[in-house]
Amino acid sequence: MSTQNYQDYRREYEAEGLRRQSLALDPWQQFADWMEAAEVACPLNATSMALATASATGMPSARMVLMKSYDDNGVVWYSDSRSEKGQDIAHNPQASVLFYWQALERQVRISGTVSRVSEATSDDYFNSRPRASQLSAAATAQSQVVSGLSDLEFNVAQLDQHTQTTAVRRPQDWMGFCLKPVQFEFWQGQPSRLHDRFRYRQAGDAWSIDRLAP
Repeated sequence: MSTQNYQDYRREYEAEGLRRQSLALDPWQQFADWMEAAEVACPLNATSMALATASATGMPSARMVLMKSYDDNGVVWYSDSRSEKGQDIAHNPQASVLFYWQALERQVRISGTVSRVSEATSDDYFNSRPRASQLSAAATAQSQVVSGLSDLEFNVAQLDQHTQTTAVRRPQDWMGFCLKPVQFEFWQGQPSRLHDRFRYRQAGDAWSIDRLAP
């Protein structure tokens, strides 16, 4: 395979800059302000986030997931605990998520510790999902090797048939995860790569704020 060179691929950033005096003292408020803007500018992917985890041996992995809620306790998403990310979290309950809103030329990184949400919360969200999504989650073991698509479709069809008169129950392995932050970083793209970066780090009951070099 020949070498592919992308050195000439460039873009300029032109958004308004981010200044220390304009930042909220609470990173959750700053996040809420940016999320509100992202929902307007990027309605199809405002809640999409890259979730990075690491295995017990330190091997990192990342994938896109959807944030389903957030509050002062953390950022919540749902998945199968048998998946690669679920196994990583079981052995190393630390993670980082990244939101990237291209239309706004903004990124937010949030790092912290991960725990499971309550069974009741997982049940409530699972029961709110479309039936087809419930069937897919309940009839398949995420990330496990399968022989082919036909087997997956067969399992879903079988479960669909068996639950025509009953609700699809949430599998015990399918649950919500909550990342409780210890650090935020807000990144605003700027001309000539002189990007604005501000880091919030937890300091007791408060948050310290530092500007980082781009």
